[in-house]
Amino acid sequence: MPDPRQPLQHSYAPADVTFLLTPVCIAPTDIAEKERLIQAGEVHYSAMISEERRPDARYLKIYEQALERHLTRIAADIARIALRIRKDIADGELSPALSLCSLVRAGIPYGVLLRRALAYLGVDVVHYGVSIIRDRGLDAAAMAHVCAERPDADILFVDGWTGKGAISSELTRAWLALSGQTPRLVVLADPSGHAWLSGSHDDWLIPSGILGANVSGLISRSILRPDLMAPGDFHAAMTVDHLADIDYSRDFIERVMAGFDAVLVQVTPAERDLALRTRHQRQAAECVNAIALRHSVDNLNRVKPGIAEATRAVLRRRPRKVYLRDADDPDLAALIHLCQQDDIETEVNPELTGPFRAITLIEKVS
Repeated sequence: MPDPRQPLQHSYAPADVTFLLTPVCIAPTDIAEKERLIQAGEVHYSAMISEERRPDARYLKIYEQALERHLTRIAADIARIALRIRKDIADGELSPALSLCSLVRAGIPYGVLLRRALAYLGVDVVHYGVSIIRDRGLDAAAMAHVCAERPDADILFVDGWTGKGAISSELTRAWLALSGQTPRLVVLADPSGHAWLSGSHDDWLIPSGILGANVSGLISRSILRPDLMAPGDFHAAMTVDHLADIDYSRDFIERVMAGFDAVLVQVTPAERDLALRTRHQRQAAECVNAIALRHSVDNLNRVKPGIAEATRAVLRRRPRKVYLRDADDPDLAALIHLCQQDDIETEVNPELTGPFRAITLIEKVS
């Protein structure tokens, strides 16, 4: 049993991130049983975890091809975000000191990249990994730790992308309750218009979005099990040792940052466009609601929009169907591979997918 007094073991360089997570060990729950318990309302999803599927050789090749295809774009988007943040500091919109709080775990690789980019630009920045859980909120103990350790720093929350806005809404509710402030959420891709700052509003294949622990420092998603945690403990997580031989966490960071110098001199600071964000919010809600209506879905948590969320849902949940914008889209190759492997129904319907390139519908379990 891990010692909760010791830091959670991970595979990033120590300077890149401090994980505010309590190490625990729980037995994996079968995916079908987990789905039944979640939908029956018997157990919250955060109290269970399934063993992460080991990607096969074809899937890892798709990841590698996606990374090669998009390395320059990732570096450019990180550079644009970092330049905007530096400008905000220069304009007095942000404090000279920043604490990046990446949302475990999809936000972690981008928090690492952004910390490095900001440090390169001379910004006083520290990076933490903190947990947020839908319907349970932001880890209050972790945020108290961040605020106590760097009381004069402004806090930026970091995630990889936005979907239908469930996590951004959870973040807003939780941070308002804890601090009285509206959170500043920074993401690489914001197709649903819910972020304070983003690299773009496109739904594109962020390569890390189709992997899990083995591109996120070998940590699991966060776990909330009060029976395994002492009062005041951070939310929990596990080290995912069985994927250690295919851990790409540091490789992903180093390959993106290798192109950072070249793109930094070519890009301009990211812009904020409230009208564009509002339009994307409307379009995202319309397509999610249309799919929910078509399938008589009364719980929108069963609709997972965006390439990354759609792919992760196929890996971790029991999908009913996957909607695609274009079956020949190379950014959908990993998702289509999984659907073929697991015999999951797909439908090409660009009108229904809206601003997203893929949407997964979770099977209803009676």
